[in-house]
Amino acid sequence: MLPMGTVLTLPQALAARDELRAAGKTLVFTNGHFDLLHTGHLDYLEKARAMGDALFVGVNGDAATETLKGRGRPIVLVADRARLIAALCCVDAAIIFESLTATSLVEALKPEIYVKGGDYQTRHLPERSAVESYGGRVVLVDLLPERSTSALIARIRALPEPTQ
Repeated sequence: MLPMGTVLTLPQALAARDELRAAGKTLVFTNGHFDLLHTGHLDYLEKARAMGDALFVGVNGDAATETLKGRGRPIVLVADRARLIAALCCVDAAIIFESLTATSLVEALKPEIYVKGGDYQTRHLPERSAVESYGGRVVLVDLLPERSTSALIARIRALPEPTQ
């Protein structure tokens, strides 16, 4: 279907989605910033991929990441973040998107399963109503404890200055 490491435009993703649907395959979709890729991201994506036949991952654009995560973020630019995500063996394709939520991607792709982290048990999930409107299923997966980009950034900031 798709070569490994594929970053798709929305029209390309829709064409790939049509192929999956025609073949009776289940599409799983998730999204995030994926700034400073770490094992928490990998674990989350592996769990998502295990739920279906293909995993598409939306990657927030740089402006959206700065708006949602704060000044100084992202650390890694979106083209690089998307390329890294797409290269993971559990990911079939990455799609860069510029809006603050993935609602429009969800509405366009209509994945059978939409996955987010368990931290959304207590937070508003903006894409939920879009998924439920066409009969899709939202699944929240447990996240690895002590694994987050924010925690990683804090550890880096706490490093002592190198001595000469």
